[in-house]
Amino acid sequence: MNEIFIGKKSSAAGGWGALKSCGKQLLQSGSPLTGARTMLKANQPDGFDCPGCAWGDPEHGSSFEFCENGVKAVSWEATEKRATPAFFAKHTVTELRKLSDYELELNGRITHPMRYDRQSDTYQPVAWEDAFAEIGDILKGLDSPDQAEFYTSGRASNEAAYLYQLFVRIFGTNNFPDCSNMCHEASGVGLRQAIGVGKGTVLLEDFEKADAIFVLGQNPGTNHPRMLVDLRRAAMRGAKIVVFNPIRERGLERFSDPQDKLEMLHGGSTEIASHYFQPCLGGDMAAVRGMSKAIFAADDEATAKGAPSVLDHAFLNEHCDGLREYRTAVNATSWSEIEDQSGLSRQEIEQAAAVYLSSERVICTWAMGITQHLHSVPTIREIANFMFLRGNIGKPGAGLCPVRGHSNVQGDRTVGINEKPSDAFLDALEKEFGFTAPRNHGHNVLAAIGAMLDGSAKAFIGLGGNFARATPDSALVEKAMKSLRLTVNIATKPNHSHLMPGETAFILPCLGRTEIDLNSQGQSQVVSVEDSMSMVHGSAGINHPASPHLLSEVAIVAGIAEATVGSSVVSWASLADDYERIRSHIEATIPGFADYNTRLRKPRGFHLRNDAAHREWNTPSGKATFASTALPRQTVHQQARQNQKADGGRSQFALQTFRSHDQYNTTVYGLDDRYRGVYGERKVIFIHPDDLAMLNARSGDRVDVICEYDDGIERIANDFRFVSYDIPRGSVAGYYPELNVLVPLGSAGDQSDTPTSKSIMVSFRTEKSA
Repeated sequence: MNEIFIGKKSSAAGGWGALKSCGKQLLQSGSPLTGARTMLKANQPDGFDCPGCAWGDPEHGSSFEFCENGVKAVSWEATEKRATPAFFAKHTVTELRKLSDYELELNGRITHPMRYDRQSDTYQPVAWEDAFAEIGDILKGLDSPDQAEFYTSGRASNEAAYLYQLFVRIFGTNNFPDCSNMCHEASGVGLRQAIGVGKGTVLLEDFEKADAIFVLGQNPGTNHPRMLVDLRRAAMRGAKIVVFNPIRERGLERFSDPQDKLEMLHGGSTEIASHYFQPCLGGDMAAVRGMSKAIFAADDEATAKGAPSVLDHAFLNEHCDGLREYRTAVNATSWSEIEDQSGLSRQEIEQAAAVYLSSERVICTWAMGITQHLHSVPTIREIANFMFLRGNIGKPGAGLCPVRGHSNVQGDRTVGINEKPSDAFLDALEKEFGFTAPRNHGHNVLAAIGAMLDGSAKAFIGLGGNFARATPDSALVEKAMKSLRLTVNIATKPNHSHLMPGETAFILPCLGRTEIDLNSQGQSQVVSVEDSMSMVHGSAGINHPASPHLLSEVAIVAGIAEATVGSSVVSWASLADDYERIRSHIEATIPGFADYNTRLRKPRGFHLRNDAAHREWNTPSGKATFASTALPRQTVHQQARQNQKADGGRSQFALQTFRSHDQYNTTVYGLDDRYRGVYGERKVIFIHPDDLAMLNARSGDRVDVICEYDDGIERIANDFRFVSYDIPRGSVAGYYPELNVLVPLGSAGDQSDTPTSKSIMVSFRTEKSA
């Protein structure tokens, strides 16, 4: 293990460090020239959609529309390394489990469909038709379709996801555990309650018109770096950017745009945040309520002076319901309660509110720092309340903007990956295809894991992703996966989910987003995706497939469907051979997709109408709806402080998990996090220096991290190392998936059922305290 792992942090996000990292990744792929040519087609009208994040593409793109993490994603996929049958024959599953996520995926692209052989503990090649037939036989042999779980990763295209949900519903279940259950589920739930639609209301162009942008609980420098270009442009024209984030993140402080030749030449950078506030973990709802309290106070003061109201009463009167109750709830919330829960001072909160009051057009944008808490849905409702006060929804340069993670996680939900489908959608499917769709709600991720553990689930099929490493409570999930009768993983590279085989297990290798997908006539097929701004656009690969034995995700889904439910309802082979036919079915069953195949050919695709952006509210009251929910009685950081006092000084902390800069979701591209100054090491805990001193510890000390969740299960992450960092006292942070072992299955967001990966109660066992 590297003993010197704490080094210098980058002075700014992007810049020469990003270019150097891009070059390193291209060289590691083994085919740097091919990789470089490939990147020139990323996010271009005649190219492929980047398999990384879901940030939108501009109207007039430059010659290159990609970022450092896009290069990492494409290089990772376009590598020359191959995990052939010889690789799997050489290494038992038991041996492969000892590899880290990084080491395992370094072995490259899987070249053949593989079936697990329990006697030799190895994966062995299998013919596609044999794999489909055996999978179909096992699924048909289940006592009920509800005994199968059908997982979807956000990298699946609209076409693959639609065909997947169609197959599963014809099979007879709504069991759709989905990656969105673990990230932005709270956004969908909260926004549907507040504005009638579970998506953001802004377009990319709104960032060019906003007077202020409030950025809550997100780190675009690592998670969606192209967003920094838009934030930089906003900052340069004078827009205020107000950040609420527990940790000082380099990308939110300064950014050097690699496309700005002058800035690069002089080694300069642009300041991003005009105001940077560091709430304690889980304190965002209190901080937003504090801003609303300051706004109401300013309104009272204006009224007393006979001055115009600071509220947008025209918007509030015509479009909103529940303002009086909300104002009463805010007035009843004391400043001492707000300060204690947020970890911010009244002065800081009033300073942020002053920016809001001085701005005519405001965007509020957030990510998983908001959505992975017990009270995430009320927090998102509070954000919507705050934006209602001055009419910042449904006008240019203003709106709500949850920034999604994987490139098509929003599109998958749009085309039917939903364990709680609407009756209208099921009615449309029945009319289009002539079958009776299941009406009972199915399983989300946590319910699926619970069903595996109690034995009521017997089969799992994963359309992409790394389910076992993305989910919480890693040890329990491994036990759950191994107990199944069937596990099937559709993937491009080996990952740890493949190493938890059920009684019968398959790895089915698929084409990557960058690869050419030919139909039986030799014509290149185009898929489509939806970004965070509800823009739907096409994606066509340009590279030759990593192996002649690969099939597209669509073809694999069609093959399993044909073997399981037959073709009496749907001609799966016909749909797999012409994706335009799939899109015609989407057009017929989902609103907003009229003339799908024609509009998809436009350079930027087309926008799915958002009624709330037009001030049309699909809520029970027919209006945008205020929520008057009280603040949480206690957040985890408050509980930790209370427990410490009650337990005679035993130190407890609120832990959040997040990504390293050399990582995207569970995929680890390297072992450095240069924006945070950590190199060659991932098992780290970021902690305030005063908390280190309280523990009588120093940076680099080794520590076991213990989950303090009272359910009788021991959860320990062993042999981590402290890193002194600028983070609020009482809050700590570290990387997933390594720390997912500490996230309890029983701790999930109210109404969202999302794991609380940003608020885990932990303590530490150091060598000195052992």
